[in-house]
Amino acid sequence: MIDFWLAAGLLLLIALSFLLIPVVRGRRAQREEDRTALNVALYQERVAELQVQREEGVLTAEQLQAGRAEAARELLADTEGVAPSRTSSLGKAVPVLAAILVPVLGLGLYVHFGASDTVELTREFSTPPQSLEEMITRLERAAAAQPDSAESWYFLGRAYMAQNRPADAAKVFERAVALAGRQPELLGQWAQAQYFADHKKWSDKTQVLTDEALKADPKEVTSLGLLGIAAFEGKRYQEAITYWDRLLKQLPEGDPSREALQGGIERAREQLLASGAKVEAVPATKAQTSINVSVDLADAVKASVLPGDSVFIFARAMSGPAAPLAVKRVTVADLPITVELGDADAMMPQLKLSNFPEVQLVARISRAGQPTAGEWVGRSKPLANSTQTLQQLTIDSPDN
Repeated sequence: MIDFWLAAGLLLLIALSFLLIPVVRGRRAQREEDRTALNVALYQERVAELQVQREEGVLTAEQLQAGRAEAARELLADTEGVAPSRTSSLGKAVPVLAAILVPVLGLGLYVHFGASDTVELTREFSTPPQSLEEMITRLERAAAAQPDSAESWYFLGRAYMAQNRPADAAKVFERAVALAGRQPELLGQWAQAQYFADHKKWSDKTQVLTDEALKADPKEVTSLGLLGIAAFEGKRYQEAITYWDRLLKQLPEGDPSREALQGGIERAREQLLASGAKVEAVPATKAQTSINVSVDLADAVKASVLPGDSVFIFARAMSGPAAPLAVKRVTVADLPITVELGDADAMMPQLKLSNFPEVQLVARISRAGQPTAGEWVGRSKPLANSTQTLQQLTIDSPDN
């Protein structure tokens, strides 16, 4: 922050110099004019003395003329190099007043429109917090300084959960969803906070949030874990085993939470067997349909595109709606690239790759960022949605 104010002070001095230098120059010119006036007065006084001496008979006519010429030469020498007097329509008061108002007005505008709080936060975040409370205070200030940043609200919600403030976290996650859209991960975090804010009582609101999250992404881990907890608390042990087993399959080997999750599954099995019920085998989850595609540019096209041009890679049904079933967006600079198009990339839940047996792959370059129209395109032949081999797609044709 000190560096910022030093830089601001330097810029202020530069601005003031443009206002005050003319005033200083004006004072210097005034002193030159005063000195010139004094020299003229001395010349006139010298000429008068010579005239008196002539009248008294002390000087001859030739000596009088020589004295006048000498006085004139001295006057010329004294005034040589003096610039002609200049007048200013602004006067001296206006520049001085402006010099006072510039820093005052600049400070006022910075306080109103500036980002001093953001600058200070940036400086603070450069050093690690010393406690959870300090970190939460920073995150609260960051969210207040950037109210349209969903990321700020998301991290603040996670911090509230770590501080066991689920009610505050639920409100913050709701704000993040309003800003970023109903993304599965945010919905899962919101549902979890709401569940604990309601003192572990399952509600219709929590059910709607988890249902929506898992419909958009069946692998959403927070929702799977939460549903398992709610089922265990409600003594629905078979459901708890099912949800936790699905969650366990999403966690990588070596994840520290795997051990705790396996312990929960074992406890649910024990409770289920103790009640005289039989532990049912967890049904295998249906594998999501996906197709891997490698996209590249034809040599003839490379000179006609820009690195920042958008590239939309999508699959669409051969028989069905025109809307894409799965979409990925990259740029020309990312090419060549290999992506996976699957149900998780669906634009709408009812339009998934797995629901249409025959599809076509399309890659379109659009400088305007529009997926429906562009400058260049590449299309594949019709293929089954169950295709497992890597598909090669080349952008080589004008998009008519």
